[in-house]
Amino acid sequence: MQQFIQKNSVTITGVVAGAIFGFFYWKWVGCSSGTCMISSKPFNSTAYFAVVGGLVFNMFKKDKNQTVDK
Repeated sequence: MQQFIQKNSVTITGVVAGAIFGFFYWKWVGCSSGTCMISSKPFNSTAYFAVVGGLVFNMFKKDKNQTVDK
């Protein structure tokens, strides 16, 4: 388990940061009418931004097998 966490620490950090951002997005911006799919409920907003945060942070993950051509 610890090896999995070390290998995917960047992605896990992105998921946590996205979830925190998503919750505060719902709390501060939100949707007053309740018709917005993402920001109408705290779970929807938190889950959506957690996925987006994981994907964005995963883009910056360095692959150990990748070689640099000179």
